[in-house]
Amino acid sequence: MRAIWKGAIAFGLVNVPVKVYSATEDHDISLHQVHNADGGRIRYQRRCEVCGQVIDYSDIEKAFEEDGRTVVLSKDELKAIPAENSHEIEVVQFVPSEQLEPMMFEKSYYLEPDSKSPKAYVLLRRALEDTDRVAIVQYALREKTRLGALRIKDDVLVLQSLLWPDEVREANFPALDTAIKISAQERDMSAALVESMAADFEPESFTDDYQVQLRKLIDAKLEQGESLDTDETFGVEAGDGGKGEVIDLMEALKRSLDRKRGGAAAAPGAADSEEEESDDGGSEEAGDKPAKPARRSSGTRSSGTGTAAASKTSAAKATDTKTGTRPAAANSTASKSTTAKGTSTRSTSAKSAGTQSAAAKSAAAKSAAAKSAAGKSAGTKAAASKNTEKPAAKATTRARKPA
Repeated sequence: MRAIWKGAIAFGLVNVPVKVYSATEDHDISLHQVHNADGGRIRYQRRCEVCGQVIDYSDIEKAFEEDGRTVVLSKDELKAIPAENSHEIEVVQFVPSEQLEPMMFEKSYYLEPDSKSPKAYVLLRRALEDTDRVAIVQYALREKTRLGALRIKDDVLVLQSLLWPDEVREANFPALDTAIKISAQERDMSAALVESMAADFEPESFTDDYQVQLRKLIDAKLEQGESLDTDETFGVEAGDGGKGEVIDLMEALKRSLDRKRGGAAAAPGAADSEEEESDDGGSEEAGDKPAKPARRSSGTRSSGTGTAAASKTSAAKATDTKTGTRPAAANSTASKSTTAKGTSTRSTSAKSAGTQSAAAKSAAAKSAAAKSAAGKSAGTKAAASKNTEKPAAKATTRARKPA
């Protein structure tokens, strides 16, 4: 580290020479601007509005403008201000640390002893430790008079610059003046949620995800060039978090508590159990609802088989009315019943289930067409239905006995 300032802490009649170092640094990846057409670096020039010339930094002064009048202040004039010339960190008072408003903290600096004997430095540090107080100081740094606090961190004196009181804005939000009623149950549940998330603060356990992902993007860009696929680099995350749904406050608290207590982990287990039960009865695709009666018929063969046979008999009847090939329709019905039985007993045959579903739908469509076309000859249809239904039921029964 490089010292940015040298001075001395004025502790009563005690003088403590110190060097000042920045205690923090920016870890953000530095990016600059370029022309997207040719990659040329974009530079900003200090150009005068009056003469239009580019001005060197050494020829630039500071100025203040008010009511149309401009006052130019040279560097020498600014350095002539007494506070600017002071290299003294004056201790004004010692206060309890809890009286400092965290919002006033600005930037932190390490103070290193700058003398052959650090005894005065150690004495001030011990005084702060023994009294458990913080020293409020005033000093000048970078052309500004500043307010600060001296505290201890790992046996090192730390100077934290503070904002002046008029630099902290006052919060004035009319919405907070509205009377809000909070029930005892809501307070209890929110307190329980806080307890479930309570932990000791460990800063090292947190990471700047944006900078990590930016570094990942840069590395991928260096490796892949213009062929970079950002979806492949970062992955596409699906979620409903961006819908902005408005839900009940109590319901939100309950969900949060269930998630922290492991309620969310129990749901996948229940889903797995249902999938295992489904595997025992036969495989079924997500949208294949017509296959469900076929699975249930394994436990109640008479009702399930009758239903399947009835639907397929109607298909056979429609075929017989149109073409007159009644035996072929009966054979087709028996063949379809055998296919349904094979599908219900093989849990891993998703294609067969799909084929059965399509066949059932086709049979239902043919049956509807047959009913519409043969509405005039209802008696003939009833007789044909009886003659056709009995062989189909027998064929189905004989096909299911080996199972």
